[in-house]
Amino acid sequence: MAGKKLNFEQSMARLEEIVGLLERGEAPLEESLALFEEGTKLMRSCSELLDKAEQKVALLKVGPEGQPEEVPFDVEE
Repeated sequence: MAGKKLNFEQSMARLEEIVGLLERGEAPLEESLALFEEGTKLMRSCSELLDKAEQKVALLKVGPEGQPEEVPFDVEE
């Protein structure tokens, strides 16, 4: 699947597939290393996509005058 830009769901599905293949331990060493490298890249990509999504998420709450007020998602009260 190298060279093809995958969305988050596709990346997670491929990552789960890779984990399953590696857990079985049936692949030769060279193939296992290639799978590990692919999995590492997918994990990094998924992490970046999640970071970007988190930056876009904001909570709306009622402001002092009853108007909606946007606050960052990670603000703890």
